[in-house]
Amino acid sequence: MVTGSRCCPLIRWLALAAVLGSVLGLRDDLDRPVFPPPGTPIHLHESDPGLKKVLAFAEERYNRGSNAMHLRKVSRIISATKQLVKGFRYTITVELSNTQCKKSYMLRTCDFYPESEKLKTEVCLFEVWDIPWQGTSTLLKQKCQPKAELKKEETTNVEKLSNSQPVEDPVELLSQFKEFMVKYNKVYSSQEEADRRLLIFHENVKTAENLQFLDQGSAEYGVTKFSDLTVDEFRSTYLNPLLKQWTLYRPMKPAPPAQGPAPASWDWRDHGAVSPVKNQGMCGSCWAFSVTGNIEGQWFLKNGTLLSLSEQELVDCDGVDQACRGGLPSNAYEAIEKLGGLETETDYTYTGHKQRCDFTSRKVAAYINGSVELSKDEKEIAAWLAENGPISVALNAFAMQFYRKGVSHPLKIFCNPWMIDHAVLMVGYGERNGIPYWAIKNSWGEDYGEQGYYYLYRGSNACGINQMCSSAVVN
Repeated sequence: MVTGSRCCPLIRWLALAAVLGSVLGLRDDLDRPVFPPPGTPIHLHESDPGLKKVLAFAEERYNRGSNAMHLRKVSRIISATKQLVKGFRYTITVELSNTQCKKSYMLRTCDFYPESEKLKTEVCLFEVWDIPWQGTSTLLKQKCQPKAELKKEETTNVEKLSNSQPVEDPVELLSQFKEFMVKYNKVYSSQEEADRRLLIFHENVKTAENLQFLDQGSAEYGVTKFSDLTVDEFRSTYLNPLLKQWTLYRPMKPAPPAQGPAPASWDWRDHGAVSPVKNQGMCGSCWAFSVTGNIEGQWFLKNGTLLSLSEQELVDCDGVDQACRGGLPSNAYEAIEKLGGLETETDYTYTGHKQRCDFTSRKVAAYINGSVELSKDEKEIAAWLAENGPISVALNAFAMQFYRKGVSHPLKIFCNPWMIDHAVLMVGYGERNGIPYWAIKNSWGEDYGEQGYYYLYRGSNACGINQMCSSAVVN
């Protein structure tokens, strides 16, 4: 006999599924709810067959995306849970270590190095969605951090988080998804696609909650216009994988140091050197927006005129970088010098995809005479910015997918400073309620973050913000 307490949640789910199907404009199918109630997470033993399969999949995906010479394997399982969510969602925290096998050999058995210093162990958090009856597995999230760099309290927090997975109220989840679709005008092609996006949305809500729980600043994370994208989709569409390939970086001359110390705060928006927030669209052209924003500021400081310069010119005419598939600011400066300058946004309008180069030298509105690389010391960066203008910078953008407002200060395991994948424009710095920050102009439109801006903690090299600071030179 089914009691009322058991049947009511199911009835609520079926009713809500019907309502959501109506909102989506898709078929009403109560025999196949849009999203079944998520089950309670089950802690798994290392011998669990499903866990072994998922670990092998996660290892393979990690090694495929790594630039390391040697294959890496799981050397220790810290925690593992499985949750029934239209398949199985695995949340696994492990240690990965170097084996003696080089990637090119792909041997079946690979022993770990006996010397501890060669293991180079990382702590990794993987989330995998596995549907055994379809034979499909999807890596929803991968975040790794060198074990040696993790503080004891950070390791404790990560293990505690891995062992505690709250179950959301299905009513609230569906309500959030409906609001998300209306606010951001989301339309999906089929019921199956809506089901998939709701599952991803659910995972992203969890990720935002995890970021919120562990954030060391004052940031608010939650639903954004990117909340129906997997981490891989978000990265491949909006970010810039070339930034972490340091071998492609063109060395630049070092910038002369600032003549004086940094003032307590500074913001170039207050001094007319920053154009309105732009939108790169579904194109990994952040590198072009970062560089043009810098040149707009440099041109203003030398000539007194703030121009909106063309990113599309770089997307089309920079023969070294890869347009919507990424690029490097160092290459972009060189391309601008070779072209002879930049046209305005009005003369060379942004389209968000690569076209035939249509640059016209007679329409050049601004030019540069070179480029320089700044110090990696944040105090020196602040002093240089206040004295010389906005700076082209790059950072690890993982937390940015879920950022809403406040000063973001993610743990390093979420924001590895060496995994830089997004170029932006640093326009100022200051403090909010005692928390030091960098003011960062992003290129995802004014409906992102705080009117298009992201605020990141200043003083700990958070997310690698100090690793790739540069500027054009306008004489």
